[in-house]
Amino acid sequence: MTVQPWQQAPLVALDLEGTGAQDREQEAILEVAVVPLHDGHPDLPCAFATLVNPGRGVPRRPWISPGINDQTLSTAPPFDRIATDLAERIDSRWIVGHNVGVDWRLLRRYLPDVRPAGLLDTLALARAVGLDSGRALTALVDQAGLDGALHVALPTGQPHRALWDATAAAFLLTWLVGRYWPKRDPTLNDLRAIAGIDLAPPAEQPSLF
Repeated sequence: MTVQPWQQAPLVALDLEGTGAQDREQEAILEVAVVPLHDGHPDLPCAFATLVNPGRGVPRRPWISPGINDQTLSTAPPFDRIATDLAERIDSRWIVGHNVGVDWRLLRRYLPDVRPAGLLDTLALARAVGLDSGRALTALVDQAGLDGALHVALPTGQPHRALWDATAAAFLLTWLVGRYWPKRDPTLNDLRAIAGIDLAPPAEQPSLF
């Protein structure tokens, strides 16, 4: 129901950390986090986050956090062990993410039967607001002054880890909504019109990079 206030919609913030798009069809998921939103705020006690054992060695790459390496991944569950739980947390909900089409393509490759209600992209909303921090989530968090709230919510969290990035996207969504609609609370349909991304098959979903 898209005419409901956006805060009442079933929203979950999602982030995946992977080996990188240059691996093409062999890109592996290394970490995943799903953070439900309650009244427009991240519900961290109900969040789900885990490293994922890709079943192969992971080369060091600049975008992979130092905390994600062969040693830490060796004791993590393989994706098939978390797939059912992950799908249950996403099905029929609106996925919020930063440049969410990239995460959606990778998720859909591993969970082809997952059925979210739709996708909401904080990057698209930031561009609609007219922010000039480029594409980086960390730059937008800094511009929005959300660093303190994130530190309180995740005292040991760090950027480029799935739980931090998903939580940051949740905080950023609420801040951006307030910037784009300063005098009223939009409906989910309003938000979808500005930040919605089509649930296209992975090969058809354009990358913003």
